[in-house]
Order: sequence, then structure tokens, then C-alpha cells
Amino acid sequence: MTTGTMRSVRYLGPAQSFALRAVAIPEPATGQVRVRVEACGMCRTELHLRDGLLDLGRRDFAVGHEIAGVIEKLGAGVNARRLGERVVVYYYEGCGQCRYCRTGDEQLCPAPLAQPGFTTDGGYAEFMVVRATNCVKVPDDVPLAQIAPMGCAGSTAVHAGKMAGIRPGEWVVVHGTGGVGLALLQYAASCGARTIAIDIGVEKLALAKDLGASVTIDAGKVSDVAADVAAITGEGADVVFELVGLAATMRASMAMLRRRGRLVLVGYTGEEFSVHPVALIVRELVVLASVGSTLQDLHDVVDLVAMGKMKPVVDYTLPLAEFARGLEAVESGGLMGRVVLLVQE
Repeated sequence: MTTGTMRSVRYLGPAQSFALRAVAIPEPATGQVRVRVEACGMCRTELHLRDGLLDLGRRDFAVGHEIAGVIEKLGAGVNARRLGERVVVYYYEGCGQCRYCRTGDEQLCPAPLAQPGFTTDGGYAEFMVVRATNCVKVPDDVPLAQIAPMGCAGSTAVHAGKMAGIRPGEWVVVHGTGGVGLALLQYAASCGARTIAIDIGVEKLALAKDLGASVTIDAGKVSDVAADVAAITGEGADVVFELVGLAATMRASMAMLRRRGRLVLVGYTGEEFSVHPVALIVRELVVLASVGSTLQDLHDVVDLVAMGKMKPVVDYTLPLAEFARGLEAVESGGLMGRVVLLVQE
């Protein structure tokens, strides 16, 4: 049995700062593996936990759910060949019994056994234990610091894209080009869609263009983004992914849909989404919501990255001890992709 301690950034409760502490190195149980965490992406969801917008009732666990590392110890029943695998971690473990788990939708399980980074120990720590099947093998030529944020940003994008049913030739708007938005642009392009990126700032939109946006719109320089989308598309978008989460951007996203268009709400927000039913009925609009991803979505992301159809976007990296600086950057906004913690440095 391993003895000793490791560094771990702990969630203590809503409205409390995260705390870097020394805790015992965990041991894998039957069916689990221990992962030496090499990299962990920093997601805005960590801020929602800290601020109390998202409170799943658990306390004193390591945050971080965009996790990549190396399997360094096996629990009983795990195939010996998995030792030493480079992996990205799926962050849901459902009950295995409900109708959602039986169909692979563990992100909807009403009684999950574990949610690394949300209710159980995640990746802002030097080691973690997790169900072996949650570990998706990463090709040797893909850096772990690059693939880590795709554990959430990429898989969330793929899941939302599947929910929307993107078809070749459709006009797809991505409203907000953070980590998930940039991944969505690439996924939509891989489906054969024509894409419009909406955000504020020349640099962010230039990056969106480099990653496959057919057209970009600077929301800070136009008075009516919905009118611009209508002018570009001829009527409106087939699909709009809303990732900003402001009441104004949600209203604008509704307004830029064509008849029978699909609005997909992705980002967590504390603001209200309000629409009159007649506005939906007379245009036969569809409003969808998408949360997290399935395990298969994460496998798909790794394949898309390996094939060069999706490119992870990392703004910069930090050592684990500087997690607070990274969270400040996430909160301030304007990042060109993800901040990634290099946990072992």
C-alpha cells in the first residue's frame, strides 16, 4: 500500500475559497485505477462551485474535471495491460441501474456513484482513483496538457452537437467562443456545417476563424447580431448554440433562428431564460438543453483529435500551486482557449 501525502485543491463549500492541502494518496478499489494526474484544465464550472451557483451537496473533495494523466496502479479485476496507459478521464460514474445508465447517458443519472471534480475527488490533485472504464486511452503523439481540457470542453461540444443533429450545409451559430465554443465550431465544421462565430474582440474572432468559422461577428461592434445573422444566412440560423448565459444573449440567440431552427442552451447561468410560447409556436422553434457528455462522446473526441478534425486550444499553463491565478484569469474572461494546470510540476 502506498503511504504518504499528495497536494490537493479542496472544495470546502459554497462561498469559500478553495484550499491547497496535503491529503493521503488514495488506493484504487476493485475495478478502479489510480491515475497520476499530469494536467487538468480549468473550467468556469469551478467558479460556479465556489460561488454557490452549483451545489451538489458534497464537501471537502478535490475540484477539477478536465483530467489527463497516466494509470500507475490497478485495483483488483482491472486488465494488467492498462498499467502505464496515458488517459483522459470521463467525469461521471452513474448508478449503473437506472434507465439513463442503461442507455449510456450517465450524465443524467439521478443517483451517480461518483462525479470527479463535482462530488468526488477530481484533477486538481497529484493522484486520483476512478473507475477503469472512465479512462479513455490517448494516442502517444497527443500531449496530455493538450487533451486534458477536451475531457470537458471537447466532450461537451460533441454531446451538444449530437443533441442538435447538425446536418451538412446548415448554418450553425456559436454564440460565445470560450473553450466549449471553439470546440463546437470545429465539431460543426466536421459535420459539414457552415459556421458563424459571435464574440467580442478581434483576437478571439481571429482564432475562431482559424479554427473553422465561416463567418465571424463582433458583438461589440454591431447593434443587432440577429439581423447580421439573417443577412448572412438569408433567413436565420438552423442551429444556435448559446454559451454566454446572459438574458440579452439568450434573447438574441432566439431571434436569429430561422423557422424550425434549434436553440441549444449549454452554459450554466444564474440568469433567467424567458420566451413567449407564441414566439415558439408560430415558427415551430425547438429549444434544447445539453449537459456534460456520455463516455462515448469522450471516445469520439479523442478520435477526432487524433484525426486532426478537432484541435485542443490551450492559452497557457500553470503549476498546481498557482491555481488561484488561473481561476482569476477564467473569471476575468478574454482567454484564448483554456488554462491548464501542470499538476506534477
